[in-house]
Amino acid sequence: MATKIFLAPAVCISTENADSSSPSLQFVRVTHPFHPLFGRRLPCVGNRYNRYGERLLLQDDGATVWSVPPQWTDLVGPDPEVVIGRGRALLRVVDLMELASLVKRLSDR
Repeated sequence: MATKIFLAPAVCISTENADSSSPSLQFVRVTHPFHPLFGRRLPCVGNRYNRYGERLLLQDDGATVWSVPPQWTDLVGPDPEVVIGRGRALLRVVDLMELASLVKRLSDR
């Protein structure tokens, strides 16, 4: 599930964000069917990287910033496995492999 974060104005002061030009505002649509913002088109106010990879920062009407993986938006095309399976599979092969790894780690404890 996406992490809901609140940013204070002083949070975005890294040199990576320093730019004299004003970037054009990009809008993205949340496409993950179980996300609370599903179907909404929101401005992307930045991106960050954490241990799970890239995260887009999307701002809703209430000025709340949501951290969402790009795969959950229309910036990334649909997964070929999902397209080929026509949405019939609940999990992709990579998801099943990750689940098996998690079960093994937990059972080894």
